[in-house]
Amino acid sequence: MKNRFLAVFTVCVLLLASEVFARNSFEPQKKKKTLEQKAPQAERDTREVERLVKEVRKELVTIPTFGVFDWLEGNVEADGTVHLRGEVTRPTMKKDAERRVRRIEGVASVDNKIEVLPLSSSDDRLRTAVYRALFNPNSTLFRYGQGAVPSIHIIIKNGRLTLKGVVSTKADSDMAAIKANGVSGLFEVKNELQVEKKQ
Repeated sequence: MKNRFLAVFTVCVLLLASEVFARNSFEPQKKKKTLEQKAPQAERDTREVERLVKEVRKELVTIPTFGVFDWLEGNVEADGTVHLRGEVTRPTMKKDAERRVRRIEGVASVDNKIEVLPLSSSDDRLRTAVYRALFNPNSTLFRYGQGAVPSIHIIIKNGRLTLKGVVSTKADSDMAAIKANGVSGLFEVKNELQVEKKQ
């Protein structure tokens, strides 16, 4: 009887020990696997957002009517929402930008906050005057006005100028502001030019 009790007790202890061992050896693996699954998912999400940012930029700068007097930008959220901002001189450009971005694979929705600048012959004259001041052939800024998509954009609304875009040096940014301030008829000049990051 004592031997039988000892055998049953030993079997119970072995079963309990094997269950505890199994639980301890498999649970950390489950947790580890879950963490490993989350990390690649986060990396995939980051890569997808980066891809969408590039696609959105490409679509915006290749709009045929996009020029030196317009500014468009967009940011992308992880859920695929694209927020469009900027100022344009033609109402059709606002619609065209949204249509182009909507058809990008992975875009879930578009929040279009692009502003259509008001029609104004006075603003048109100022745009031409600022363009000539910045990009005349003798200007050190001449190269920024060349190409299909100029580096410096001239945004004028109700006589107020904002310079947007990217230049190579802080000196070029300062020169653009000085030349723009020399144009008569402007009520305000804001310099939002970014200096290119050296790699």
